[in-house]
Amino acid sequence: MTLGDFIEGEEPDYEFVAEAIGERLDRLIAGQVPDLSRTRIQALIKEGRVTVDGAPSKPAYRIEGGERVAIVLPPAVTSDVLPEPIPLDVLYEDADLIAINKPAGMVVHPAHGHESGTLVNAVLYRWPELREVGDEHRAGIVHRLDKDTSGVIVIARTPRAHRALAEQFATRTIEKKYLALVEGLPDSASGRIEAPIGRDPQQRKRMAAVRGGREAVTEFRVLQYYAEHALLEVHIHTGRTHQIRVHLAFIGHPVVGDTVYGYRKQRIKLERHFLHAAEMTVRSPSTGQPLTFHAPLPASLQDILDRLPR
Repeated sequence: MTLGDFIEGEEPDYEFVAEAIGERLDRLIAGQVPDLSRTRIQALIKEGRVTVDGAPSKPAYRIEGGERVAIVLPPAVTSDVLPEPIPLDVLYEDADLIAINKPAGMVVHPAHGHESGTLVNAVLYRWPELREVGDEHRAGIVHRLDKDTSGVIVIARTPRAHRALAEQFATRTIEKKYLALVEGLPDSASGRIEAPIGRDPQQRKRMAAVRGGREAVTEFRVLQYYAEHALLEVHIHTGRTHQIRVHLAFIGHPVVGDTVYGYRKQRIKLERHFLHAAEMTVRSPSTGQPLTFHAPLPASLQDILDRLPR
C-alpha cells in the first residue's frame, strides 16, 4: 500500500528520514514539522496522509531508524471558496456518499489560476454542508482527476464516510477502470508497466519515469485495435501524478490528445486528452457492500472512436 493510492497525484509536502530511534511517529513529526499541531498530525496519520517507507502507519509507531517519512497535506477549502451554481452529472447519491461524472476541463480543487469553476465550488452550492467534511474543509472529496480527465469521482457526505473511503484508498481496495485511446498499436494485447515516477529532471513541471522515483504500477489490456490507434482498458495500482499518461508514453504509446507527454502535433484534433475514468467500485461505508459507479464515455470521445478507420 502506498500514499499515492489515497492522495492520488499529490507529491509530499514534507519528507524526511527518521533518525530518532524509539520515538513515536506523531512526536517525531511534531519535532520535525513545528507548523503542525499534535492533534493535526494524529488526524493526518489516521487519514493515511502520512507514510513510513511508503506505507500508512499509526501515531504510536516506534521509529527504528532510517525510515523515510512522507506527509501530504490536503488542499484547504476555506471560507473564501464560494459556492457556484455549476451543473453536475450525479451518478449516485445516498446518505454516505455521492458519485459524480466530472467533465473534462473542470479542475477538482481551487488553486492558483483556478479559484472558481472547480468541482469544489459546484459541490458546495449543491451540498453546502460538505464544507465541514474532511480535514481542512475539503468538501468531502477523497481523490481527484486531472483537469482534462473525465469520469467518476466519489465524495464523502459525512466524516465517518470520509474516513472509511480514505482507508479504502489507502489499502488499495478501491477498483478503478480507465479508458484510454493511444497512438500506435501495442505489441501485446495486455501488459503491466512497472516504472518509478518522479519529476522530470529536464522539465520540472512534468513527471517522468525516472530512477529513484516513487513506485508506480499500471496494467492495461487492448479493447479494440484501429488502423493506427488502440483503445485500452487501464487499471492503476498506485496513484502517481499523471501516472497513466506517463506510463503509456514511456512504452511508446502516448494518450491521444496529450500534448504534454505525447505528440506536440496531434494527429487527432482534441481539446482534451482521451483519458476517461469509466468505472469505480467502493464498499459502502454503512453496509460494507460493493457499490460500482459507471460513467459513460463522453459523446465527443465516442465520436472519435466511431470515425477511426480499422
